[in-house]
Amino acid sequence: MREHINAALKKAVEAQDKRRAATLRLICTAISDRAGAAREQGRDGVTPEEVLDILRRMIRQRKESTVEYEAAGKLDLAQQERDEIAIIREFLPKQFDDEEMQQACQAVVDSLGAHGLRDMGRTMTALKERYPNKMDFARASCMVKDLLRDAGNA
Repeated sequence: MREHINAALKKAVEAQDKRRAATLRLICTAISDRAGAAREQGRDGVTPEEVLDILRRMIRQRKESTVEYEAAGKLDLAQQERDEIAIIREFLPKQFDDEEMQQACQAVVDSLGAHGLRDMGRTMTALKERYPNKMDFARASCMVKDLLRDAGNA
């Protein structure tokens, strides 16, 4: 993952894409900082899962900033944050769209024989085991809750 990010940075610098290069440098710096902290704790750098966590956190921070900039009327800065989000997302695994997520949730509910909201935790645990990094689990949780509510009322 780090090699992929570094190659993209090199390509952005060569193409003189300043926004992309700056965003990729921020990613590299965040990863290096986390790796340094890990070494101080006696670990060997960062794991691929930790890199994904860093990228997700960077996206979350930019989403929050976008909302703040839009509320303050700073639309150019909000757009800059959205551009950075798009660049960062390129390095995350492809996420399920709504239809794929609905199908996955339904498949897990069916395979577990879940019938009510009491099965929510078991269903979400199974989803996280079967589809790591493939979906937004907050959105999936809402879908599962609806499915289980319907199953409990049937």
